[in-house]
Amino acid sequence: MPETHQLSVHEIKKTYEGQPLLNGVSFDVASGEVLCLLGRSGSGKSTLLRIIAGIENADSGLVCWDGKDLRGISTHLRRFGLMFQDYALFPHRNVAENVAFGLRMQGASRSEIEGRVSSVLEQVHMDKFALRSVTDLSGGEQQRVALARALAAAPRLLMLDEPLAALDRSLREQLQQELRDVLHRTGIPAIYVTHDQEEALALGDRMALLNQGEIVQNDIPEVLYRWPKNRWVAQFLGMQNFIEGRVTTIAPLHVQTAIGSFQASAAVENNFSIGEAVILVITPGTDLTSAGTTAINPLTGICKECLFKGEYYQVQLQLSNGESFLYYSNRAVKRHENVALWLPVQNVVCLKK
Repeated sequence: MPETHQLSVHEIKKTYEGQPLLNGVSFDVASGEVLCLLGRSGSGKSTLLRIIAGIENADSGLVCWDGKDLRGISTHLRRFGLMFQDYALFPHRNVAENVAFGLRMQGASRSEIEGRVSSVLEQVHMDKFALRSVTDLSGGEQQRVALARALAAAPRLLMLDEPLAALDRSLREQLQQELRDVLHRTGIPAIYVTHDQEEALALGDRMALLNQGEIVQNDIPEVLYRWPKNRWVAQFLGMQNFIEGRVTTIAPLHVQTAIGSFQASAAVENNFSIGEAVILVITPGTDLTSAGTTAINPLTGICKECLFKGEYYQVQLQLSNGESFLYYSNRAVKRHENVALWLPVQNVVCLKK
């Protein structure tokens, strides 16, 4: 059966201080899916969430739930949960009272409130803290309480706006897994806003990249990393090795560069033409020091820097044209050492310039 998309965002446009902020943003979120919306600060991510929630109005475009246009539907009737970075907990209320607040506003009965509060606190492992003042909690514990409060109202959609950004890295990594478990266990579709690609990989079933008011690429994480659409996507995802050149053959795809000819891969090879100026991006995820069985796409350079990163070494090479190339090694490389690498075809991706 075809997948059912519960939330549909279509051609949302919004200007801010006379400048376009969102310029025709469209995407869907399916039932039970976690969509990570990535973009740099000021790219319009938070504004988009507020439009979906009904807190702000778009200049044009549609937000639909199960095919129903939500224009004119007030925020509380949309039943979308929104969790902010600062958590917005009430300091004068204890944990249980914070979680119960929204339910009281909805007019739920006392027994219903008690049952729901107990259930969601257990889901986020905070059931033993019900009577604790929120001011006595750590940042991670406050994050769990804010999540419990968002879940307590049984939202049809949950939107999280960089909820882990204020936490240190070790706690953030721990809570990423907990968040993913809770979201998948409840089955509530979610939009998770972040500027951190590692966080998006840990949480997202799909990733949508927002730049200059538009969704540049929207796909599962593996496809984004293996087939970035353009240089901006590759750089945003942390890729650093780019080589300019011109296409010499199409099948197989070869690109001539200042440091040699490379066989490359592309999502759609016949999009390129002979002589076209292109950019090669070397995608991560393979051992470049092993020649394998084919030993194609050789690359040589001189080690300029080798940094120990815990599980691997980050090596910076200087290539024959003077440019830098970064790769990861399981052994230390001495400065000024000559290094030979081999670039697997599937990791040499050809992009439009």
